[in-house]
Amino acid sequence: MTSDVDTRLRGPAAYELAKTALQEMETASVWPTPLNFEIWLHSLSNPESGLAIELRRILANGPLTEDESERLAAEYLPRARLSDEIRDAGAQLSRELSSVAGAIADAQRNQASYGETLAEADEKLTSGGDIQKTIASLAAATRRVSVENAALEQRLSDSTREVGKLREHLEQVRREAMTDALTKLANRKAFDDELERQCEVAERDNKPLALAVLDIDHFKRFNDTWGHQTGDQVIRYVASVLSRLALPPRVAARYGGEEFALIFPAETAQAVEAALDHTRREIASRSLKRRSTNEDLGAVTISIGLAQWQPGEKPVGLIERADEALYASKRNGRNRMTVAQDRAKAA
Repeated sequence: MTSDVDTRLRGPAAYELAKTALQEMETASVWPTPLNFEIWLHSLSNPESGLAIELRRILANGPLTEDESERLAAEYLPRARLSDEIRDAGAQLSRELSSVAGAIADAQRNQASYGETLAEADEKLTSGGDIQKTIASLAAATRRVSVENAALEQRLSDSTREVGKLREHLEQVRREAMTDALTKLANRKAFDDELERQCEVAERDNKPLALAVLDIDHFKRFNDTWGHQTGDQVIRYVASVLSRLALPPRVAARYGGEEFALIFPAETAQAVEAALDHTRREIASRSLKRRSTNEDLGAVTISIGLAQWQPGEKPVGLIERADEALYASKRNGRNRMTVAQDRAKAA
């Protein structure tokens, strides 16, 4: 099953995955540093990923060095890439601010010099000095300050544009950090943040909130029969249908592995039931074909659990009730939706 490491480490296979990682590192004579351990976990979690393929290539040609570990992390591990992006943007911003500070300091010195020139001119005029020479000196000083001010304005304008570009770049990095690479939906981090925010809004404004969690039925069968790439194809197909349902302010996220979640702000479970059931039927109505061979994969079905937020309920409680409803759908035959009971009725 193609899955992110966080998901794999929260399941029954976590210990076996960790032991396999340590065994492989020992076989390859690689020290089990935190970075190497993370690289191996990601590689084992998805053997067909770019990281796994590159790691195998390196090991086939010799031992893994610390420099190569750093390169693999920077290129393939999302958090390492994000840190590099932020560090580079911060360095560039520091350079811009330093340059602007220098330009402002120069301008201040020039203004002070101009002030001294004005004071000298005033003294000369008062004492009956050469008027023409004094005027010429003032004119030259004024032109010099004018040129310097124009240069400062241009430098500030250039810096404003550069800072604007940096802001746009960091916003893009932020979006990428909150997006699942396979499906382009929100990732687990983005989901957790948004659900917490929406629970706070629901509590503060006394508004409804609904949460749906869903799972692709018999997903292991797709992976075991057709391989991870076909499993990814199935995940992307389901995600594409969910993205059409989750138009803003709704949020669709890949919760982990083959599981997804949808947040419905200011909507009740009753209001979104029909839309979710329509989505379930739409997903099941299409027979997928394997891209590489055009073989028929059969129908893809999903099971859904839907929960209505209750006043005072924390995000973890809402997720638990939606999960319970999802498991009820699976126990009752899959390819169906179950609405969770509220806490009072459950008690």
